Amino acid sequence: MRRRTRARELAVQFLYILDLRGPEVMDQLADFLQEGSKDREVQEFALRLITGTRDTLDVVDKKLASVARNWEISRMAVVDRNILRMAIFELLYCDDIPPKVTINEAIELGKRFSTANSGSFINGILDRVKNQALAGKEGSGKEGTERPEPPGGRN
Repeated sequence: MRRRTRARELAVQFLYILDLRGPEVMDQLADFLQEGSKDREVQEFALRLITGTRDTLDVVDKKLASVARNWEISRMAVVDRNILRMAIFELLYCDDIPPKVTINEAIELGKRFSTANSGSFINGILDRVKNQALAGKEGSGKEGTERPEPPGGRN
């Protein structure tokens, strides 16, 4: 398995735990990553995804709510919701990751960890986010107009 794929799996698992148990589990993050993989690159990328998603959650959830037609975030399956949150964080804030890679990885995570329908649901949501982000860049003439600065600066 590729390193970034493994890191995304770990990140989704921890985001799931965080979503269910609350911020007090953040003090267990280092141990979780250490147990999940001995590979330093996997741990670092997973950490980037987890902390980035958590730090930008308000922005990410607003974006998710704006594109999730007829779906309330709170009613989404917990796994799907956290896959979407992480992928939206990647799409909005990780310029070093091609959008196609982010979307494909999220679809595969949905198929692996959620239901048979999750892949197409995730694909539809993320395609809308990607298209809005691209339209924002083209319409403004400025890169990053649709991406507010996250707490702590760019990732």
